[in-house]
Amino acid sequence: MRMAELSRESGVPVATIKYYQREGLLPPGELTSPNQARYGAAHVRRLKLVRALLEIGGLSIAAVGEVLAAIDEPATSTHDILGLAQHGLPAATQEVTDEERAWAMGRIEAMAGRRGWEVHAGSPVVESLAGVLCALRQVGHEWVLDELDTYAAAADTVAEADVTAVAKLGATEAVVEGAVVGTVLGDALLAALRRMAHAQVSRRQFSV
Repeated sequence: MRMAELSRESGVPVATIKYYQREGLLPPGELTSPNQARYGAAHVRRLKLVRALLEIGGLSIAAVGEVLAAIDEPATSTHDILGLAQHGLPAATQEVTDEERAWAMGRIEAMAGRRGWEVHAGSPVVESLAGVLCALRQVGHEWVLDELDTYAAAADTVAEADVTAVAKLGATEAVVEGAVVGTVLGDALLAALRRMAHAQVSRRQFSV
C-alpha cells in the first residue's frame, strides 16, 4: 500500500506518519521509485502501537523509542518489554520527606514480602504508591492501610486476568499495545466497577 492507503488503514494522518518516521518510530517502506514507497501490514501494526503508547499511554517520544527498540531486539523478553512500557506510563507523585518515604517503603516492602512480590525502589510505580500511603497518613486515614493486604490480593487477581488476557493476543506488539491500553483504560474501568460495588455493599450494610 502507498502512504495515503497506510494513512486510511491506520487512521493516522500522513503528516503524523512522516513525523513518526523522522523520529525513528516507524521503519521506512520498500522503495518502489525515488519518491514512492510501499508499506505493509507490519507498518499498520506499528502505527497502532505507537498511537496507543503516545496517545493513550501518554509515554514520551523517547520512551516509545525505547519500547520499540526492545521489541525489535529478538533477545529482549516480553516481560522486559512490558516493564519498559509500564514504567513509561505517567504516575502521580507527591513530595514527601525522607522520614515519610522510609515509613511508606517499610509498609510497602512488608506487604510485598508477604505476597512474594519484588520491590524496585525508585521505580515510578513504587514511588507513586509510597506517595499515596504518605497522603493517607497525612490526612489521618491510616485505616485504609489496614486493608493494604486485601487490596494487594485484589490487585493480584486483576493482574493475573490482565496478563493472561493480553498473552492471548499473540504478537509482541499486540501484547504491549493491549497491556498499555488495558492498564490506562482498565484503571478507569476498575474505578467505575468499584463504585458500583460500593453502592451494593453500602445498601446491604447501612440500609434500614
